[in-house]
Amino acid sequence: MRLFAAVLPPAPALTELGRAVDGLADRDGLRWTGRPGWHLTLAFYGDVPQETVPELTERLARAARRTEPFELALRGGGQFGGRALWAGVSGETAALKHLADRAEAAGRKCGLPGEHRRYRPHLTLARARTTTDLTPYVTALDTFAGTPWTVARLALVRSNLPVSGVAGERPRYEQVAAPEFPGAR
Repeated sequence: MRLFAAVLPPAPALTELGRAVDGLADRDGLRWTGRPGWHLTLAFYGDVPQETVPELTERLARAARRTEPFELALRGGGQFGGRALWAGVSGETAALKHLADRAEAAGRKCGLPGEHRRYRPHLTLARARTTTDLTPYVTALDTFAGTPWTVARLALVRSNLPVSGVAGERPRYEQVAAPEFPGAR
């Protein structure tokens, strides 16, 4: 099963971001991500054997027990190489990075390969099939500043890739586990 660890922003934060994204024109043929799947990836594990899932879940629960709740907000935007448009994050980003490190370590201790990239917190909004000038979109998102929220749990998420072959079909995401941080309200 294809898994990743993530922070799932609450519905009000996603609604605010949705309003900002609704104002963007799609004149460049971008493939916009589905709002039900908006998340902040912490660690991508890829295809995980079923027998490894309980150990990974327990290791992520341990990571959650060692993490205090912290504040984040969705803010601004950026791009990766003219191929991906994303919303940025502000607030206690050092705590988010530390949580991402713990999530990656949990996978590594389970024998999962991981990506081992420098962590850059973001929420992917759209992708382009070829390099595209995303500057107008990034500029439009510059003034976006969402309301802060408290991160109080870590989610293990299953990614179900499209299989129908229907144009425009998107991955579906299913939460497998969501251990809370101590003191979460």
